[in-house]
Amino acid sequence: MPQKSSAPSRSVLLAELAVTSRRYMASYALFNQAVADHLRLHPTDLQCLNLLGLEAGPVTTGRVAELTGLTTGSATRLVDRLERAGYVTRARDTADRRRVLVATVPERMAEFGAVWERLNSGWAALFEAYGDDEVDFLITHMRRTVELSAVQIERLRDGDA
Repeated sequence: MPQKSSAPSRSVLLAELAVTSRRYMASYALFNQAVADHLRLHPTDLQCLNLLGLEAGPVTTGRVAELTGLTTGSATRLVDRLERAGYVTRARDTADRRRVLVATVPERMAEFGAVWERLNSGWAALFEAYGDDEVDFLITHMRRTVELSAVQIERLRDGDA
């Protein structure tokens, strides 16, 4: 007589994944809001700073729009807020005087980084508990999530949702 598997069925796992992923996304959005509140920033502005910190150097407002998925008008207003808060400056591009580049202010980014550093130990401990194959899976999943999110943002912007 064959033994019955005690593992949940695929449909049960996918249903649990749907619920858990909603809780995960809500949890991250609330965490992002708490960090933004702590720094007295809008949550989108916080993530823009995060993305600007990953760029090799100053960028145009158009690039800010690409990074954030915002329209150029919204990206301009975002840069205005970050400039007023002292996190970025604008300067004419020396190679093309028609272009304006947005650069982060190192001292303010150091303050921003210090907050993340204080919070990072918990995340580091969480990831340290995983084996290399699991970390590799998480990296792959996160990269795919970033790509899918960009597609979904575009769909929403196009009214195709």
